Amino acid sequence: MAVDSERLKRRFDRLSEIGKTEGGGVSRLALSDEDKEARDLFVSWLKELGLEVKVDDLGNIYGILKGKNPDAAPLVMGSHLDSVPRGGKYDGTIGVLAGLEAIESLIEDGIEPDQPVIVVNFTNEEGARFPKPMISSGVLSGKFTTEDMYKLEDDNGISIEEELKRIGYLGDRENRLQEADKFFEVHIEQGPVLIDKGVNTGIVEGIQGLSWHQITYTGETDHAGPSPMEYRRDAGVGAVTAMSRLYEWVKKMNDETLITFGKIKASPGAVNVIPGEVTFSIDIRHPDKGVLEERIEQMKQTLLDTALEMKLDSQIEDLSYMPPVSFSVKLTNDLENICKNKGIPYHRMFSGAGHDAMYMNKLAETVMIFIPSIGGKSHNEAEESRWEDVALSTDLLYELVKQQVSAGSRVKGS
Repeated sequence: MAVDSERLKRRFDRLSEIGKTEGGGVSRLALSDEDKEARDLFVSWLKELGLEVKVDDLGNIYGILKGKNPDAAPLVMGSHLDSVPRGGKYDGTIGVLAGLEAIESLIEDGIEPDQPVIVVNFTNEEGARFPKPMISSGVLSGKFTTEDMYKLEDDNGISIEEELKRIGYLGDRENRLQEADKFFEVHIEQGPVLIDKGVNTGIVEGIQGLSWHQITYTGETDHAGPSPMEYRRDAGVGAVTAMSRLYEWVKKMNDETLITFGKIKASPGAVNVIPGEVTFSIDIRHPDKGVLEERIEQMKQTLLDTALEMKLDSQIEDLSYMPPVSFSVKLTNDLENICKNKGIPYHRMFSGAGHDAMYMNKLAETVMIFIPSIGGKSHNEAEESRWEDVALSTDLLYELVKQQVSAGSRVKGS
């Protein structure tokens, strides 16, 4: 039997009310009161299904359907419930709910898997409040340490560890997922490709690499009136010049390189004062590791050259680097065969955005399923997907899960 799309929609609608914005999106920053409310609701659904619930030391929530063989490595599904400020209601949420729906469908269909099947909600996937994305799956994969992640602070100086304690989701290290057989993540595409191609689902072969940086240009603060233009060391103009040059450089290449300047702060920040310091962020991406690393070096040289030309001091801080990831060829082929057998229009593609799957790929065979995004909009209130595509991709996940749990699984540690 197929998944229950109406039940899936009811749960989605309830979560969409938590942190709801006037524009129809959600604001559920990681470990905020709104995130806690969404977590509590998710946990209540897990308990209603009789699943074992565990919370680890980074607040990751696991709903576990115990398999016949407890020594088998688990099949894991999931995503995240946190959002960016005034973000969309689909991003992350659908992946958590699709995993929950797949487990409930297994129970309803009387399928007792040999291995444990787990749905997980990862903490701080977005990196919107605490300045590092996908920290929890990063810790599970050995990319980050718990101690370093605990120290991450938001703009108000509040740490992740403090907020985990405050909202009651600082769990035990022993509950942490140690290994997995497979990991599946359903997510909205966050781009226009699937809609433009007129297909209902995307089979994700991997994820573009990305690199985050923080740049500080320092000049001299001075009065806007008495300071002649030729004597100024204006950090603001320097930052604008650098950003404009980098943007035009990427546009002219017309390849798969992407660059974004998401955070800009001028100091002292007064209308009639020349900014003596400007800090801005850079997000640069490419699906090829070698090309990405070349682009990063070219970018840094442009930043340094611009600062020198504008007589500014410069500092470049590397915040985060994630190399491109390739997912399981077997699982992408399995999904393709299911689509062909069911007559589902699909497209094989790479993801332009980072997801927890890119770190989980180090623990297990991994694949993602993309849901078309209307207009390619995401990370804002205009984010929207057709519900028939959401239901279809969730059903595709369930078909893949059924296929995998009936095919046997490896023993932990093997």
